[in-house]
Amino acid sequence: MGIQVCTGQPAATAERASHLELNGLRLLCREWGPAEGYPIVLLHGLRGYSATWRRLAVHLSGSYRLIAIDQRGRGQSDWDSGRNYYTDAYLADLEALVDTLKLRRFVLVGHSMGGATAYVYAARHADRLAALVIEDIAPGSSTEGEGAERIRNEMSSLPSGFTTRAEARAYWRARRPSLGDAEIEERIAETMRQDPGGRWIWRYDAAGISAARLNPDPARVIDLWPVVARITAPTLLIRGGNSDFCPTQTVARMCAINPHFTSVTVPGASHYVHDDRPAAYNQLVARFIAEHLPEVP
Repeated sequence: MGIQVCTGQPAATAERASHLELNGLRLLCREWGPAEGYPIVLLHGLRGYSATWRRLAVHLSGSYRLIAIDQRGRGQSDWDSGRNYYTDAYLADLEALVDTLKLRRFVLVGHSMGGATAYVYAARHADRLAALVIEDIAPGSSTEGEGAERIRNEMSSLPSGFTTRAEARAYWRARRPSLGDAEIEERIAETMRQDPGGRWIWRYDAAGISAARLNPDPARVIDLWPVVARITAPTLLIRGGNSDFCPTQTVARMCAINPHFTSVTVPGASHYVHDDRPAAYNQLVARFIAEHLPEVP
Protein backbone atom coordinates (compact mmCIF):
# COMPACT_ATOMS: atom_id res chain seq x y z
CA MET A 1 0.00 0.00 0.00
CA GLY A 2 1.29 3.48 -0.84
CA ILE A 3 1.58 6.35 1.56
CA GLN A 4 -1.74 7.79 2.73
CA VAL A 5 -1.96 11.28 4.19
CA CYS A 6 -4.72 12.01 6.66
CA THR A 7 -6.39 15.31 5.78
CA GLY A 8 -7.85 17.95 8.05
CA GLN A 9 -4.63 18.38 10.04
CA PRO A 10 -2.02 21.16 9.98
CA ALA A 11 0.81 20.37 7.57
CA ALA A 12 3.30 20.00 10.45
CA THR A 13 1.20 17.28 12.08
CA ALA A 14 -0.30 15.58 9.01
CA GLU A 15 -0.27 11.82 9.46
CA ARG A 16 1.27 9.62 6.78
CA ALA A 17 0.60 5.88 6.72
CA SER A 18 2.14 3.06 4.71
CA HIS A 19 2.77 -0.66 5.02
CA LEU A 20 6.35 -1.91 5.29
CA GLU A 21 7.49 -5.47 4.70
CA LEU A 22 9.43 -6.42 7.83
CA ASN A 23 10.51 -10.00 8.59
CA GLY A 24 7.90 -11.44 6.26
CA LEU A 25 5.02 -9.42 7.72
CA ARG A 26 3.34 -6.26 6.44
CA LEU A 27 3.34 -3.79 9.33
CA LEU A 28 1.55 -0.46 9.29
CA CYS A 29 3.89 2.49 9.79
CA ARG A 30 2.59 5.94 10.70
CA GLU A 31 4.71 9.09 10.46
CA TRP A 32 4.31 12.71 11.47
CA GLY A 33 6.53 15.75 10.99
CA PRO A 34 9.03 16.66 8.29
CA ALA A 35 10.70 13.75 6.50
CA GLU A 36 14.07 15.42 7.06
CA GLY A 37 13.42 15.95 10.78
CA TYR A 38 15.41 14.15 13.48
CA PRO A 39 13.77 10.71 13.86
CA ILE A 40 11.92 9.55 16.97
CA VAL A 41 10.70 5.94 16.92
CA LEU A 42 7.68 5.13 19.10
CA LEU A 43 6.68 1.66 20.38
CA HIS A 44 3.24 1.05 21.86
CA GLY A 45 2.19 -1.39 24.59
CA LEU A 46 0.61 -4.84 24.74
CA ARG A 47 -2.84 -3.93 23.45
CA GLY A 48 -1.84 -0.58 22.01
CA TYR A 49 -1.53 0.76 18.48
CA SER A 50 0.55 3.31 16.59
CA ALA A 51 -2.15 6.02 16.66
CA THR A 52 -1.84 6.21 20.45
CA TRP A 53 1.08 8.61 19.82
CA ARG A 54 -0.96 11.23 17.93
CA ARG A 55 -1.03 13.77 20.77
CA LEU A 56 2.72 13.48 21.29
CA ALA A 57 3.12 13.89 17.52
CA VAL A 58 1.18 17.14 17.56
CA HIS A 59 3.47 18.39 20.34
CA LEU A 60 6.76 17.39 18.68
CA SER A 61 6.30 17.17 14.93
CA GLY A 62 7.32 20.75 14.14
CA SER A 63 11.00 19.79 14.44
CA TYR A 64 11.05 15.99 14.53
CA ARG A 65 10.09 13.06 12.33
CA LEU A 66 7.98 10.72 14.46
CA ILE A 67 7.67 7.08 13.39
CA ALA A 68 5.33 4.49 14.93
CA ILE A 69 4.22 1.01 13.88
CA ASP A 70 1.26 -1.18 14.65
CA GLN A 71 3.31 -4.02 16.09
CA ARG A 72 2.82 -7.52 14.70
CA GLY A 73 -0.60 -8.94 15.45
CA ARG A 74 -2.18 -5.53 16.07
CA GLY A 75 -4.17 -2.86 14.27
CA GLN A 76 -3.58 -2.82 10.53
CA SER A 77 -0.47 -5.03 10.68
CA ASP A 78 -0.27 -8.72 9.82
CA TRP A 79 -0.74 -11.39 12.45
CA ASP A 80 2.11 -13.83 13.00
CA SER A 81 1.03 -17.31 11.90
CA GLY A 82 3.65 -18.75 14.28
CA ARG A 83 2.31 -16.62 17.14
CA ASN A 84 5.73 -15.28 18.03
CA TYR A 85 4.66 -12.46 20.30
CA TYR A 86 7.80 -12.23 22.39
CA THR A 87 10.45 -9.57 22.83
CA ASP A 88 12.86 -11.23 20.39
CA ALA A 89 10.30 -10.88 17.57
CA TYR A 90 9.44 -7.28 18.42
CA LEU A 91 13.17 -6.51 18.59
CA ALA A 92 13.74 -8.05 15.16
CA ASP A 93 10.89 -5.95 13.76
CA LEU A 94 12.38 -2.80 15.26
CA GLU A 95 15.81 -3.61 13.85
CA ALA A 96 14.26 -4.21 10.42
CA LEU A 97 12.32 -0.94 10.64
CA VAL A 98 15.48 1.02 11.47
CA ASP A 99 17.35 -0.59 8.59
CA THR A 100 14.50 -0.17 6.11
CA LEU A 101 14.13 3.53 6.90
CA LYS A 102 17.93 3.94 7.04
CA LEU A 103 17.91 5.58 10.46
CA ARG A 104 21.52 6.09 11.47
CA ARG A 105 20.80 7.71 14.84
CA PHE A 106 17.50 8.38 16.55
CA VAL A 107 15.52 8.71 19.77
CA LEU A 108 13.56 5.66 20.96
CA VAL A 109 10.38 5.89 23.04
CA GLY A 110 8.59 2.81 24.40
CA HIS A 111 5.54 2.24 26.56
CA SER A 112 5.08 -0.98 28.59
CA MET A 113 5.70 -3.89 26.19
CA GLY A 114 7.25 -1.43 23.77
CA GLY A 115 9.47 -0.25 26.59
CA ALA A 116 10.79 -3.77 27.15
CA THR A 117 11.75 -3.95 23.48
CA ALA A 118 13.32 -0.50 23.72
CA TYR A 119 15.49 -1.57 26.69
CA VAL A 120 16.87 -4.54 24.75
CA TYR A 121 17.47 -2.50 21.60
CA ALA A 122 19.30 0.18 23.58
CA ALA A 123 21.57 -2.41 25.20
CA ARG A 124 22.44 -3.97 21.83
CA HIS A 125 22.70 -0.87 19.64
CA ALA A 126 24.19 1.88 21.78
CA ASP A 127 25.68 3.59 18.73
CA ARG A 128 22.25 4.19 17.17
CA LEU A 129 20.52 5.93 20.08
CA ALA A 130 20.78 9.60 21.00
CA ALA A 131 18.31 9.15 23.87
CA LEU A 132 15.85 6.63 25.31
CA VAL A 133 12.46 7.33 26.92
CA ILE A 134 10.68 4.51 28.77
CA GLU A 135 7.10 4.76 29.99
CA ASP A 136 6.11 2.75 33.04
CA ILE A 137 7.89 -0.56 32.77
CA ALA A 138 10.75 -2.00 34.80
CA PRO A 139 12.40 -5.39 35.26
CA GLY A 140 9.80 -7.82 36.58
CA SER A 141 6.81 -5.63 35.70
CA SER A 142 5.33 -8.17 33.28
CA THR A 143 5.75 -11.21 35.52
CA GLU A 144 5.07 -10.14 39.10
CA GLY A 145 3.10 -7.62 41.11
CA GLU A 146 -0.40 -6.16 40.97
CA GLY A 147 -0.05 -4.81 37.45
CA ALA A 148 1.05 -8.12 35.99
CA GLU A 149 -1.83 -9.87 37.73
CA ARG A 150 -4.30 -7.25 36.48
CA ILE A 151 -3.20 -7.75 32.89
CA ARG A 152 -3.33 -11.55 33.20
CA ASN A 153 -6.86 -11.29 34.55
CA GLU A 154 -7.89 -8.99 31.70
CA MET A 155 -6.40 -11.30 29.09
CA SER A 156 -7.83 -14.49 30.57
CA SER A 157 -11.34 -13.03 30.76
CA LEU A 158 -11.24 -11.23 27.40
CA PRO A 159 -14.62 -11.38 25.62
CA SER A 160 -14.50 -12.75 22.09
CA GLY A 161 -16.49 -9.74 20.90
CA PHE A 162 -19.56 -7.58 21.42
CA THR A 163 -22.99 -7.44 19.84
CA THR A 164 -23.06 -3.64 19.61
CA ARG A 165 -20.62 -0.75 19.53
CA ALA A 166 -22.19 0.47 22.78
CA GLU A 167 -21.13 -2.77 24.47
CA ALA A 168 -17.59 -2.34 23.14
CA ARG A 169 -17.56 1.24 24.40
CA ALA A 170 -18.73 0.11 27.85
CA TYR A 171 -15.95 -2.50 27.96
CA TRP A 172 -13.22 0.07 27.30
CA ARG A 173 -14.84 2.66 29.58
CA ALA A 174 -14.77 0.18 32.48
CA ARG A 175 -11.08 -0.57 31.94
CA ARG A 176 -9.90 2.94 31.09
CA PRO A 177 -12.12 5.28 33.15
CA SER A 178 -9.62 8.15 32.93
CA LEU A 179 -10.01 8.51 29.15
CA GLY A 180 -12.27 11.04 27.47
CA ASP A 181 -14.96 10.08 24.97
CA ALA A 182 -12.75 10.83 21.96
CA GLU A 183 -9.96 8.60 23.30
CA ILE A 184 -12.41 5.76 23.96
CA GLU A 185 -13.74 6.05 20.40
CA GLU A 186 -10.19 5.98 19.05
CA ARG A 187 -9.48 2.84 21.05
CA ILE A 188 -12.54 1.12 19.60
CA ALA A 189 -11.57 2.14 16.08
CA GLU A 190 -7.97 0.95 16.44
CA THR A 191 -8.53 -2.29 18.37
CA MET A 192 -11.89 -3.53 17.03
CA ARG A 193 -13.75 -4.08 13.76
CA GLN A 194 -17.12 -5.41 12.66
CA ASP A 195 -17.35 -8.91 11.22
CA PRO A 196 -19.74 -9.65 8.31
CA GLY A 197 -22.51 -10.34 10.83
CA GLY A 198 -22.13 -6.95 12.48
CA ARG A 199 -20.49 -8.23 15.65
CA TRP A 200 -17.61 -6.13 17.06
CA ILE A 201 -14.51 -8.31 17.28
CA TRP A 202 -10.84 -7.69 18.06
CA ARG A 203 -8.61 -6.23 15.38
CA TYR A 204 -5.58 -7.86 17.03
CA ASP A 205 -4.54 -11.50 17.49
CA ALA A 206 -6.13 -11.80 20.91
CA ALA A 207 -5.66 -15.58 21.19
CA GLY A 208 -1.99 -15.56 20.20
CA ILE A 209 -1.04 -12.51 22.24
CA SER A 210 -2.94 -13.82 25.28
CA ALA A 211 -1.21 -17.21 25.02
CA ALA A 212 2.23 -15.58 25.06
CA ARG A 213 1.30 -13.60 28.16
CA LEU A 214 -0.67 -16.24 30.07
CA ASN A 215 1.47 -19.29 29.26
CA PRO A 216 4.85 -17.90 28.26
CA ASP A 217 7.74 -20.03 27.08
CA PRO A 218 10.28 -19.60 29.92
CA ALA A 219 13.13 -19.72 27.41
CA ARG A 220 11.72 -16.65 25.66
CA VAL A 221 11.23 -14.47 28.74
CA ILE A 222 14.01 -11.90 29.07
CA ASP A 223 15.48 -10.83 32.42
CA LEU A 224 15.70 -7.07 32.04
CA TRP A 225 18.08 -6.44 34.96
CA PRO A 226 21.31 -7.22 33.07
CA VAL A 227 19.86 -5.39 30.06
CA VAL A 228 19.25 -2.24 32.08
CA ALA A 229 22.79 -2.37 33.46
CA ARG A 230 24.28 -2.31 29.93
CA ILE A 231 22.41 0.71 28.57
CA THR A 232 24.63 3.73 27.92
CA ALA A 233 22.17 6.09 26.20
CA PRO A 234 20.74 8.89 28.36
CA THR A 235 17.47 7.40 29.58
CA LEU A 236 14.35 8.94 31.08
CA LEU A 237 11.94 6.60 32.87
CA ILE A 238 8.46 8.11 33.26
CA ARG A 239 6.16 6.32 35.69
CA GLY A 240 2.59 7.02 36.71
CA GLY A 241 2.01 8.10 40.29
CA ASN A 242 -0.89 5.63 40.50
CA SER A 243 0.83 2.89 38.51
CA ASP A 244 0.44 -0.72 39.64
CA PHE A 245 3.06 -1.82 37.11
CA CYS A 246 6.25 0.09 37.86
CA PRO A 247 7.11 0.14 41.61
CA THR A 248 9.04 3.11 42.97
CA GLN A 249 11.56 0.86 44.72
CA THR A 250 12.35 -0.93 41.46
CA VAL A 251 12.82 2.40 39.66
CA ALA A 252 15.13 3.60 42.43
CA ARG A 253 17.23 0.46 42.08
CA MET A 254 17.47 0.95 38.32
CA CYS A 255 18.72 4.50 38.72
CA ALA A 256 21.20 3.33 41.36
CA ILE A 257 22.79 0.68 39.14
CA ASN A 258 22.86 2.79 35.97
CA PRO A 259 23.97 6.45 36.15
CA HIS A 260 22.54 7.09 32.68
CA PHE A 261 19.00 6.73 34.07
CA THR A 262 16.81 9.46 35.50
CA SER A 263 13.19 9.02 36.54
CA VAL A 264 10.11 11.18 36.90
CA THR A 265 6.78 10.27 38.51
CA VAL A 266 3.67 11.95 37.08
CA PRO A 267 1.02 12.43 39.80
CA GLY A 268 -2.48 11.22 39.02
CA ALA A 269 -1.40 9.00 36.13
CA SER A 270 -1.82 5.25 35.91
CA HIS A 271 0.26 2.82 33.85
CA TYR A 272 -0.89 4.83 30.79
CA VAL A 273 0.83 8.13 31.49
CA HIS A 274 0.64 9.43 27.91
CA ASP A 275 -3.14 8.90 27.99
CA ASP A 276 -3.89 10.06 31.53
CA ARG A 277 -1.69 13.16 31.67
CA PRO A 278 -0.81 13.95 28.05
CA ALA A 279 0.29 17.55 28.60
CA ALA A 280 2.72 16.64 31.38
CA TYR A 281 3.97 13.60 29.49
CA ASN A 282 4.52 15.51 26.26
CA GLN A 283 6.42 18.26 28.06
CA LEU A 284 8.68 15.78 29.84
CA VAL A 285 9.52 13.96 26.61
CA ALA A 286 10.10 17.19 24.68
CA ARG A 287 12.35 18.66 27.37
CA PHE A 288 14.43 15.50 27.74
CA ILE A 289 14.93 15.12 24.01
CA ALA A 290 15.87 18.79 23.63
CA GLU A 291 18.53 18.42 26.33
CA HIS A 292 20.20 15.65 24.35
CA LEU A 293 19.65 17.04 20.86
CA PRO A 294 20.72 20.66 21.27
CA GLU A 295 21.24 21.03 17.52
CA VAL A 296 17.50 20.57 16.79
CA PRO A 297 15.53 23.86 17.02
